[in-house]
Amino acid sequence: MATSMSQIKENQATSKSGSWSTVVASLAALGSVIAASSCCLPLLPFLFAAGAAGTSAFVAQLRPYLLVLSVLLIAFGFYKSWRAKQCNCKPSRISTFLLWFSAIVVFVFIFFPQVIANLVADLLAGKS
Repeated sequence: MATSMSQIKENQATSKSGSWSTVVASLAALGSVIAASSCCLPLLPFLFAAGAAGTSAFVAQLRPYLLVLSVLLIAFGFYKSWRAKQCNCKPSRISTFLLWFSAIVVFVFIFFPQVIANLVADLLAGKS
């Protein structure tokens, strides 16, 4: 029994020093990544742009499905709001406002996608 207690204390001491060395090793790795990226810093905007382009191409393929999902979820929200009124539970003003705001945003994104794209492009370019 005495040997098992000494082994437990020894394991606890080893795990405490092991956790400290893990923290130091993690900080050293993070520091080396930061130091190495300072040499490659001009490359980062190009990598970000390539990643954003790839993501937008993927999301563009999903656009019809996402729009259908949006319309279905907005319709479900209006159904739940109607059911709440049938049960004499009045929805809060905030939830009603958010539901109508969401419906308007989805409507604009469905019927005026190019207007939204031009608006975002102008905002990102710094034009007013």
